[in-house]
Amino acid sequence: MKLWLKISLGIVAIIIVFIGKTLYNAGVFTAINPHFNGSVTEIDGFGGAEDITFDKATGLALISSNNFSDNSKNGAIFLLNTKENSPKPIKLTENITFDFHPHGISLYRTLDGAKRLFVINHRKTKDYVEVFDFTDSTLVHLESITSSLFVSPNDIVAVGEHTFYLTNDHDEEPSDWRSKKDLLQIPMGNICYYDGQKATLVADGFLYANGINVSLDGKLLFASATTGHKIKVFNRDTNTGKLTEFDSITINGADNIEVDEYGNLWVGCHPKLLSYLAHSKDRSKPSPSEIIKIIYQSKEYYTLDSIYLNDGTPVSGSSVGAVLGDKLLIGTVFGNKVLLCTLKK
Repeated sequence: MKLWLKISLGIVAIIIVFIGKTLYNAGVFTAINPHFNGSVTEIDGFGGAEDITFDKATGLALISSNNFSDNSKNGAIFLLNTKENSPKPIKLTENITFDFHPHGISLYRTLDGAKRLFVINHRKTKDYVEVFDFTDSTLVHLESITSSLFVSPNDIVAVGEHTFYLTNDHDEEPSDWRSKKDLLQIPMGNICYYDGQKATLVADGFLYANGINVSLDGKLLFASATTGHKIKVFNRDTNTGKLTEFDSITINGADNIEVDEYGNLWVGCHPKLLSYLAHSKDRSKPSPSEIIKIIYQSKEYYTLDSIYLNDGTPVSGSSVGAVLGDKLLIGTVFGNKVLLCTLKK
C-alpha cells in the first residue's frame, strides 16, 4: 500500500473516532425513558430559572431568573415558599437600579447567623459578583466584585462571608475562534478563587466548566465539565483555597450542582447536548431534562441515581435540581416555569 494512501486512511480513521466520541459525549446514542416516582406541580412566572438554591434553615427557595436571549430587561431573584399549598414566586429585586442579569447563585450563612446571597451578574459592559444580605423576605445589596479573571462566569459557591469560587465556562470572550475551539473540544474552562481581596486561578482544563459546589464540611469541591462528560472532584485547602483534583465522576451533560441536608449531590443534566443546543436556538425544539442524585462517600464508593427524566415536556433543558426534605425544584435555562416535585419516600 502506498504511503499516501496509508496516511489518508489514518486521517480518515482519526476523524471517524473524533466524530464518534463527540456524538457519544453529546448523548446522541442515549436512550430517553421518562420516569419519576412522585408528583409534579408546574409553577409559572419566570423568564428562565437557571439556578435554584434552598435556605436549609427556613425551607425557602431562591431562584435566579434571566432571559438570556434578551438583555433589554433586568432579570430577577425570586423567593418561593414550597411549604405553601399553592406557592407563588415573589420578586425580591424590584428595587435594583443597576444592570442585573443573574446566572449562578450561592447562599452562605455566616457564623453570627447572617445570610449572604452571592450572584453571578452579566452586566452589559462587564461581569460581576453581586453580594446581598438576605433576611428571608428581602435582599439588600452590599457590594459588587469584579476581576479581569471573571471572563465568562457561570456558577458560584460561597465559602466565607467575603470568599468564593466561580467557574468560567470559557477563558476568553465569545468569538468565531472560540466556537471553533469548542467544536474541536479544546478545554477552555476554569475555576477562580476570590479570597476577599483578589481572584486567582486555581483549576483549569475544563470542557465547559459549569456548576460548582462544596461538601457540607467544605473540604471537597465538585465542579461539572458539561461537554467533558464529568464532574471533577477536588480536595480543598480551607485556609488557602487551593484545590487538588483527585477524582472524577462520569455523567452526561452535568449543569448546576446542589447539595441537600445530608450531603448528597443533585445535578441538573442535559442528557442530549445536541438537542439542548437546538433548543437554545429554537425554543420549539424540545430538550430532555434529567436530575441525577449522587451519593459521594469516597473515590472508591459513590452512586448515581436518575431521579427524574423527561423527553422535553413539560420543561426542556433542566439546569438545576434543588432538594430539601421531600421537595425537588427543577429549573431550566430558558423556560418560563419551574417544576415543584414531591418525592416519594
